[in-house]
Amino acid sequence: MPLQSGLKQVLPMNYFTKEEKIRFQHIDYAGIVFYPRFLEMLNALVEDWFEEALDRPFHLMHETNGIPTVDLKVQFKSPARLGETITKHLWVKELRNSSMLCGFKFENAQQKTVLEGEVTLVNVKIADDRNSISSEAFNETMRSKIQPFLQ
Repeated sequence: MPLQSGLKQVLPMNYFTKEEKIRFQHIDYAGIVFYPRFLEMLNALVEDWFEEALDRPFHLMHETNGIPTVDLKVQFKSPARLGETITKHLWVKELRNSSMLCGFKFENAQQKTVLEGEVTLVNVKIADDRNSISSEAFNETMRSKIQPFLQ
């Protein structure tokens, strides 16, 4: 959701939010977040959303299923620095049979966008021998838990 003509982007109404402090482990020599660390932060946001809002913690899900990222679009808008706290938001833009397109946005304390983009997650079933995976439709319980985050 790019900004147009200087208008501030408005977040969707229903989204999952977590805060994260920028630590030494996140930064590069310039003192700003090294871009792969942002992707780790995004993955942590997805994992927290599944556990806290959808009641599907990864440590249980990954016994038989998974939710891999199959597409990712990221725009780095401004740097995040050591000691800052960023607020991470996640919402669902499209809920499909076995996948969902999610939007995300990270903001600093001044509500300036640091990072934004889209991630496509696919619900998969892992074979008993763990040698193959295949997409699997979300069941009705899961769909009903995801629905409130759909925009």
